[in-house]
Amino acid sequence: MAQVAHIVESAVERRSRERLFTVASPCLSDAELVASVLGTANAETDTLELAHELLSRYGGVLGLLTAKAESLLAVGHMRDANVAALLAIPELLKRAESSKLTRAPVVSSSDEVRRFLGLHLAGEEREVFGALLLDTRHRLIAAEDIFFGSIDRTAVYPREVAKCCLRHNAAAVVLFHNHPSGNAEPSQGDRDLTKRLQLLLDEIDVRVVDHVVVAGLRRVSMAERGML
Repeated sequence: MAQVAHIVESAVERRSRERLFTVASPCLSDAELVASVLGTANAETDTLELAHELLSRYGGVLGLLTAKAESLLAVGHMRDANVAALLAIPELLKRAESSKLTRAPVVSSSDEVRRFLGLHLAGEEREVFGALLLDTRHRLIAAEDIFFGSIDRTAVYPREVAKCCLRHNAAAVVLFHNHPSGNAEPSQGDRDLTKRLQLLLDEIDVRVVDHVVVAGLRRVSMAERGML
């Protein structure tokens, strides 16, 4: 019986891979693409069946790609290699977006910044406040998470933000934080904090280019809203 299951599994994998090679990727279903990433399940289930189960459990592609390792490992039939393959995808995307920011100047509200921060903060269940540190040409030096809070707030100490900028010898900075609640609109507290940071960082010749708020698929630029 195990041998028969292995033969069926191999046939499913082979069909998925062949379609990926011969058909434009957008024509493949979410499950087929996930099955191609998983590669091999085990003798008890075929890969496509497992892909459907994962997409259903996590509510689609976005939920699956932002799932934590411990959650994925708890799913029946998932092997370490399957989990590693899924975790590698968002990390590779994040590194690809990061490399774009190091090659070209970061401009306020740029699509590259939004994509990078969306990937960087994807799946975070608590508030994270950080900064993209930029050189004199507004190219990315580093992305640093500075403070971690709860689901709806985090304590931000301006002195530590200034120390972070000085440590990286930054000339400019894009501040960022997430709203796990799902509402990307900057609060009055966000506005007040941004003003305080602007005044402080101006004293050490560091320009605040933007402050981006991320909530799920939404990213709000405070510079674009005229809040800086």
